[in-house]
Amino acid sequence: MVVGSRALFLLAFTLVATELQAIEDQRPPFLRGPVLHHSYPADADNPDDLLTGGLGASGLQIAVPPGFTDPLNPTASELRRRAIHQNYRALVDVAANGGYGTLYGPTVGPGGTTLPNDGRIAGDEYLGYASDGRSRENVTVMVQVPATFDPRRPCIVAAPSSGSRGVYGAIGTAGEWGLKHGCAVAYTDKGTGNGAHDLQNDTVNLIRGTRASAAEAAQRSNFTAALSRDELAAFNAATPDRFAFKHAHSRRNPEREWGEDVLDAVRFAFFILNEKYEPRHQRRKDGRPAINRANTIVIASSVSNGGGASLAAAERDREGWIDGVAVSEPNVQLARDRRLRIVRGGQEIEDFARPLYDYFTIANLYQPCAALAQPASPGLGLITSLDRAANRCAALHMNRLLDGITLDEQAAAALAALRAAGWEAESNLLHASHYALAVPAVAVTYANAYGRFSVTDNICGFSFGATDAAGTPVPAAPANVAKIFADGNGIPPTGGINIINNQSAGGPRLDALSVSDSTRLADFNFDGALCLRALATAKAPTTNAPLDGDDRRDAVRVRNGIEHVLRDADLNGKPAIIVHGRSDTLIPVNHTSRPYYGTNKLREAGSRLRYYEVTNAQHFDAFIDNPVLPGYDSALVPLHYYFLQAMDMMYAHLKNGAPLAPSQVVHTVPRGGTPGAAPPITAANVPPISSTPPAGDLILFRGGTLQIPD
Repeated sequence: MVVGSRALFLLAFTLVATELQAIEDQRPPFLRGPVLHHSYPADADNPDDLLTGGLGASGLQIAVPPGFTDPLNPTASELRRRAIHQNYRALVDVAANGGYGTLYGPTVGPGGTTLPNDGRIAGDEYLGYASDGRSRENVTVMVQVPATFDPRRPCIVAAPSSGSRGVYGAIGTAGEWGLKHGCAVAYTDKGTGNGAHDLQNDTVNLIRGTRASAAEAAQRSNFTAALSRDELAAFNAATPDRFAFKHAHSRRNPEREWGEDVLDAVRFAFFILNEKYEPRHQRRKDGRPAINRANTIVIASSVSNGGGASLAAAERDREGWIDGVAVSEPNVQLARDRRLRIVRGGQEIEDFARPLYDYFTIANLYQPCAALAQPASPGLGLITSLDRAANRCAALHMNRLLDGITLDEQAAAALAALRAAGWEAESNLLHASHYALAVPAVAVTYANAYGRFSVTDNICGFSFGATDAAGTPVPAAPANVAKIFADGNGIPPTGGINIINNQSAGGPRLDALSVSDSTRLADFNFDGALCLRALATAKAPTTNAPLDGDDRRDAVRVRNGIEHVLRDADLNGKPAIIVHGRSDTLIPVNHTSRPYYGTNKLREAGSRLRYYEVTNAQHFDAFIDNPVLPGYDSALVPLHYYFLQAMDMMYAHLKNGAPLAPSQVVHTVPRGGTPGAAPPITAANVPPISSTPPAGDLILFRGGTLQIPD
């Protein structure tokens, strides 16, 4: 039966938010505070909707996000619309040449049909906080119920946010698929989200994105840093104009509870659906809700961190909340099983199944230098200005972390170090853009999260705040802070808040422009990268000597935090699909999907997991037709297209018993042409996952060895 007892709502369905007031205590025990409800007719009089925020498919294509009547005081509805626009575009390539509107997108219905009303979807949206008051603090949960939901044939899609995004962070991936198939969608920000605490002004986000003082918000805050009044005053005096972020500074290592967060979102969905379609007083005498686990298809889904969260939920689920899993490019970490071997095309992979923080701190050290070995890299210009990438090569060499005398030799050695650490050759072209746009942010945030450090610790000398054109910390623009719920992704640099190197020679400065004290070079803060790496290894990277004192204690904290997020790859017999791009440079296949699949085969008798590895696909579909990154379009295809196929296959399997295609490598064909002006994608570029692939494309597991064809 559905967890706990149910609440009878006072149903006042209006176009403005209404609190669903629970009678007595009949509600899931993890819910804290009121549940907010909005109805979106998506008609001519009120075009706002569940999927596009009223913008429609065409509005999502417009690069300029929707604005605000008063930029200093945006309304909750305005913030929601902008958040949907920003989150959708962050995960999906919205260029027509890339397949938007033909292969995927709001107007592309099941079976390739064209959906009306520019893809807008009417329905109801319910928003609340989940918290146990101790280990988890105000995790946002949301349920969207499309008007096409059929309570006689119910289905639910779990859609935890990707990355560190807020609750709309899976709207364009699992959310869209679920809504277009008439399923309720159970979202969660999984304890990360856009919890941005402006420490100087002591303001925070509320659940719908508007700002309030921390005192006024109290338990309604999305996140407030755990500081006393005296601690806050002292920190502001020493380091003014800084921010704390929920993922980094909640001191709770939220990833540890991602599986439970997804399960709570699913439980919340069952609760909402039964109150909507069969209120408690109308239920059968046996008390069993009409919409229950026995008659409802539940697919745990999403991409990246959201995909990892859904796998964690399936592992934790011993009660049957989840029927199947379909995820893409999951951030999933597990301890390496020494029985497992991975072979690609006859060549054994030596380095695999590193934890995320381990391989990210390697990337953070070597990527700026390694990128110089690939002069055609998209986005190379983002890291070569002011000779900072060359200076990183010099810093690595002078610290005996890199061989080579010439710059070319050093760059080649740095690239070889990444290859030896588990990156595939298909990632070579993408190191520059990934370093410039993602890697330092992840390394800094996860160091704080895993070590459960306070914002006042300024671990490795890093802090978050706004900077001016010279890189000097300055007060954040009030308009940027007001809209950070919509524009931010939960992990600086984001929404006008940047990474600051407090220990830069000459004083605090924007991390990318800072000068390392040890080298006196503008080298992308080599000292900070060394410090972050030491937290992963508990050794000094330059000497390999064990750390001692406070440094060792900090490293132990980080390593303990990592241990708490490792998964066991036992999916409790559930059918599951993982789709991953071979060129993924952010979440490499050798450290995530490949070893997870192999470990599952070792540990789960009768494994029902399938793995589809897609060539010429990588982590950031939104980069493919980005004019700043010419070359992505001509070399890469959208992985999102294959995620949708995986969802279709899992749904057909659970609904009709259709067999899942065998594990395989899907060989795609890049669009080619001139970088930045690639021709439109066609079906020939993206062949489907095959139910009967050629023998040479099959991914096989035999005798503890995972065999991946070229």
